[in-house]
Amino acid sequence: MLKDAKRVVVKVGTSTLTYSNGKINIRRLKTLCEVLSDLQNSGKQVTLVSSGAIGIGAVKLGLKERPQDTPGRQAAATVGQCELMFMYDKLFGEYGHTVGQLLITRSDIENPERRENLINCFDRLFDYDAIPIINENDSVAVEEIVYGDNDNLSAQVAKLVGADVLIILSDIDGFFSANPAEDENAVLIPVVSRIDDELLHMAGPSVSRLGTGGMATKLGAAKLATEAGIDTFIMNGSNPEDIYRLFDGRQIGTHFKKQ
Repeated sequence: MLKDAKRVVVKVGTSTLTYSNGKINIRRLKTLCEVLSDLQNSGKQVTLVSSGAIGIGAVKLGLKERPQDTPGRQAAATVGQCELMFMYDKLFGEYGHTVGQLLITRSDIENPERRENLINCFDRLFDYDAIPIINENDSVAVEEIVYGDNDNLSAQVAKLVGADVLIILSDIDGFFSANPAEDENAVLIPVVSRIDDELLHMAGPSVSRLGTGGMATKLGAAKLATEAGIDTFIMNGSNPEDIYRLFDGRQIGTHFKKQ
């Protein structure tokens, strides 16, 4: 199924991009850029939704944790986004690919005119064989225009670009019957045909010090994407080369089937 996928959206979270001290995991980031560049070379059109700006900015500013106030988060985002895009531009450039940055808020997608402008921009970037890199516009976002997590945003972007598949890279192997950190009997659920209220209730809160998402937000994103006809996968991002195995038909993570 995935071999025929043309447009692929990959979302990577802060916990996947960074070490526990908040600094960038350069080896993992480099591998991710290499794999996505290879997918692009194979003829697929790749879009990357990347978290990490606030967390990385907080570390670079010498803060012990993410700022709790809006101005503090906005300031950290401006610093972290520069660092992130510098790394992405450098690493993708090493593999011969050009990247383009889009910073989006909820109102950009909900406003019909701006939504159409975004779609046109994506289509032209694909025409130019560039790789769009998306993040929420944390430096200007306030409560009424934020998504609050890039899991939801990745599903919205997948809908915008007409993606065939959405891959959410996490710090967990997939969706489990219970929290595996608390329940030794928890088992990985390899395939989910439908996301209902019972399944959503099974998801727990985020435990990350530097990120905002948790399994609940990932399930919400998967529900949004699958209802739009987009196959969605939640998988561990610790080894980005597992994306190859996913496209080779191996069972990796949890597959949420499109509706």
